[in-house]
Amino acid sequence: MVGERVVPRPERLERAGRGLRAQSQPRTQPQQGRPFFRSGVLRFTFRHARVTPDLAPRDRAQNSGKGDGPQLKADVTATKDTSSNRSQPAPVRESAGCLQGCRCARFSDKWKQLSRLQRNVILFVLGFLILCGFLYSLQVSDQWKALSGSRAEVEKMKLEVLPVLPAPQKESAEPEGFADILSQKRQRHLRRGPPHLQIRPPNTVSKDGMQDDAKEREAALGKAQQEENTQRTVISWRGAVIEPEQATEPPSKRAEASIKPLFLASRIWKEPAPPNERQKGVIEAFLHAWKGYQKFAWGHDELKPVSKTFSEWFGLGLTLIDALDTMWILGLKQEFKEARKWVSENLDFQKNVDVNLFESTIRILGGLLSAYHLSGDSLFLSKAEDFGNRLMPAFTTPSKIPYSDVNIGTGFAHSPQWTSDSTVAEVTSIQLEFRELSRLTGIKKFQEAVEEVTKHIHSLSGKKDGLVPMFINTNSGLFTHPGVFTLGARADSYYEYLLKQWIQGGKKETQLLEDYVRAIEGIKAHLLRQSQPRKLTFVGELAHGRFSAKMDHLVCFLPGTLALGVHHGLPADHMDLARALMETCYQMNQQMETGLSPEIAHFNMYPRADHKDVEVKPADRHNLLRPETVESLFYLYRVTKDRKYQDWGWEILQSFNKYTRVPSGGYSSINNVQNSHKPEPRDKMESFFVGETLKYLYLLFSDDLELLGLDTCVFNTEAHPLPIWSPA
Repeated sequence: MVGERVVPRPERLERAGRGLRAQSQPRTQPQQGRPFFRSGVLRFTFRHARVTPDLAPRDRAQNSGKGDGPQLKADVTATKDTSSNRSQPAPVRESAGCLQGCRCARFSDKWKQLSRLQRNVILFVLGFLILCGFLYSLQVSDQWKALSGSRAEVEKMKLEVLPVLPAPQKESAEPEGFADILSQKRQRHLRRGPPHLQIRPPNTVSKDGMQDDAKEREAALGKAQQEENTQRTVISWRGAVIEPEQATEPPSKRAEASIKPLFLASRIWKEPAPPNERQKGVIEAFLHAWKGYQKFAWGHDELKPVSKTFSEWFGLGLTLIDALDTMWILGLKQEFKEARKWVSENLDFQKNVDVNLFESTIRILGGLLSAYHLSGDSLFLSKAEDFGNRLMPAFTTPSKIPYSDVNIGTGFAHSPQWTSDSTVAEVTSIQLEFRELSRLTGIKKFQEAVEEVTKHIHSLSGKKDGLVPMFINTNSGLFTHPGVFTLGARADSYYEYLLKQWIQGGKKETQLLEDYVRAIEGIKAHLLRQSQPRKLTFVGELAHGRFSAKMDHLVCFLPGTLALGVHHGLPADHMDLARALMETCYQMNQQMETGLSPEIAHFNMYPRADHKDVEVKPADRHNLLRPETVESLFYLYRVTKDRKYQDWGWEILQSFNKYTRVPSGGYSSINNVQNSHKPEPRDKMESFFVGETLKYLYLLFSDDLELLGLDTCVFNTEAHPLPIWSPA
């Protein structure tokens, strides 16, 4: 019946399906391979196709001649394929597209069923995970590079053997100057890497004998010289037994017993006159601090005087080593003898501990070298060389900019966990100590490593009229965090060591002087301002062109450094700036209720009613017993002989005694310099209080201006005096 819709029978559908399958087969070249897969796909395609028999008269007319029976429409669109899938049968391509479309449709339906909040939460979590993964990959990449490089260097370190005992000098045991030492032949080593430490003939002489008894050392040396031509076993500082190779020269044997200070102790030290009353006050303060350390923290890093215990940083007796030269200068020979015994019997650097390169250099290496120069005791030089060798792996970086931390037991050096950067102050404030160690031992690698850093910093761009950023990357060797300039933490001692290296080397290294003078001009141009209402000159900070009226107490080193430069012939206007800044640092103490400076001060730059020049934020009002103010008072008095600087120092000592002294022994840093009734002790005596603060106060009050004179020695940034190589 015309127009009647006929429902197709199952057999008709089957015949139509066979017709479609027949059309899909190529007529010329039969499809080869995997027929089972094709047939399965075709069955899937046909099963899911929407088959609609259309028996309308018009359609039958159009389809006449193409076969009897109802025609079938499959809603499967064959897409023309111009790619490599051109030979693939159309139904297969159609089935794949249909399958993907079904999956996407199902996912889309489920996604639409979620609420907007649920979708936003899912997207946020996914974005957060992607960001975390990206940041973690960057961190792992940096750490892996550093770890791979450091491990490679550690493997190299296992092979090298260098002696601790000094090599004999054939022509003269005491060269007159640094040039004589550089001209000596450097012993040749066939392997790179830091030298092994604590090397000695096994079972030859006891440890105490090598360090304490000169006769036994000479006997041991004689025995070693008799066996010089025989191959012998040496023990590395890692404990591994290494036999010298035939192509390797045996380590030269330097007679430790014959070592004397190349710059004689009498040239930087002479017995002073009896102490005056103010110096006696300093001695009494030191003995009180030392009493607490002996009772509650002997041999440990720092005293906690309130709780009567101690704290450890490196576990190397920091306070004791920092105070060695202070005890000698103050004439406390019995206390010095006891400390020397501890160094001989207990100071062992073979420890699995990370040390900060900068802090351990200025405190431990500097303290040992200074004690050696003052006392002439070769024990301290031997320990200094041992420790210096253990710090050398820190320099094994692609850029030669040292890592901030090194394990003195394993030799593994690395950056802090949070960054691959080192601070500029850390890598440029170790030069005095390493250069002096090379001068005394004749081993050039110490000096070469640190001077490579100095040359690299000198050549870098990114400075602002001599001012340097605070951070530098150990991999690239470039400044990071550019545009931030300060003379406070992380940058301060860079400027100090430019001048002091120039002085130490006999004023011959003009590059250092040029960098220093240029930096002072940069300070004047960009960082100097005056406060209100008293017009105090202060040094602020610059961050991306924006000035901040913030000045750390650490910056109070600058007036003393400026005065030292004027003493050695630099422009007189530097002295004017030194005086002005010294007044400011004194006011940072004087304007506080306790008479002690806060850690950080902010200055008022605009007139305000009832406001002082110096303002302190609650987080910055602590005092750590720092030495920078009294250090500069010492230099200003030595250069100007103005006794007001002595008076200012005496006021500060009295404030220390009144607000930081602990009755049971020791001095404690305090939390609040603005509250004289409740300064709130922090229960910690930093090692620099006995190593720097009290030492500078004692020298400030001295009537003898030649006691450790400015023309015979230079103080490192931890107040340890080292000799000037060629005094002008």
